[in-house]
Amino acid sequence: MGPRTRRFVAMLGVLAFLTFWIWGAIALRGVLPPGQLIDFIVYAVAGIGWGVPLYPLFKWAEGGNKPG
Repeated sequence: MGPRTRRFVAMLGVLAFLTFWIWGAIALRGVLPPGQLIDFIVYAVAGIGWGVPLYPLFKWAEGGNKPG
């Protein structure tokens, strides 16, 4: 698979993942008790944590472990 195709597939994967990630953060916030501190914690973790699960996809999109 060429690099442009890999990046396109990765872009679609990121869009799909972020759709469900945001939906999950909002759903999680809905089941917790109300409060500004809880809002801050949930959205801060969701805002920072999205990159960790996507790291392997980014690495794959850039060519994986190919030398060079």
